[in-house]
Amino acid sequence: MYIPPSFAERDVPVMHAFIEAHPFGALVTASATGLFATHLPLVLDRAHGEQGTLQGHIARANPHHELAGEATDALVIFTGADSYVTPSLYPSKTEHGKVVPTWNYVAVHAHGTLRFVREPGALRRHLEQLTALHESGLPRPWSIADTPDGYVDKLLGAIVGVEIEIMRLEGKWKMSQNRPAADVDGVIEGLGTSGDPRQREVAEIVRARRPGQTG
Repeated sequence: MYIPPSFAERDVPVMHAFIEAHPFGALVTASATGLFATHLPLVLDRAHGEQGTLQGHIARANPHHELAGEATDALVIFTGADSYVTPSLYPSKTEHGKVVPTWNYVAVHAHGTLRFVREPGALRRHLEQLTALHESGLPRPWSIADTPDGYVDKLLGAIVGVEIEIMRLEGKWKMSQNRPAADVDGVIEGLGTSGDPRQREVAEIVRARRPGQTG
């Protein structure tokens, strides 16, 4: 990923936190037939491996596990809030007009080695962890234990687990850091008063990432 210095995030815990907040990733691998991608929710185990390990599962009918094979280099792409930025938000548009539109966004790329998990016990533990993670904040959390005896065990044969030990993390917070201070303020004000909650979220990230911001 192309990352100009002003947009680079190098702090692993910050990138870990982003992955945990945006766990739906795109798993991309290469094979003799070309690139193949699968979109899936992933659980980050921060303690497993030097930079953590991602765990998920795909349908056994998905050819990804056959195309990729074992010990394959993998890329997982995580994205968050993003927004179009009109140059009309920049005071510099009025001053000299030498401005163009852009797009603000956040992305984290996790590079690592992919392996597949087929052992039923490990798959069940993964599903229990995944569902507990996403059900915990609901008024009536659902659990695998709510299903009839043997029901989930029968379904385990229809999935294949994936594990990616992270070898390298890349973080890019492209949030107007390369613009003059007045233009940054214009983006914060313009997007922050938008009726689109996604744009308001971007405005808050721009504010937090404002050059010289100390919190």
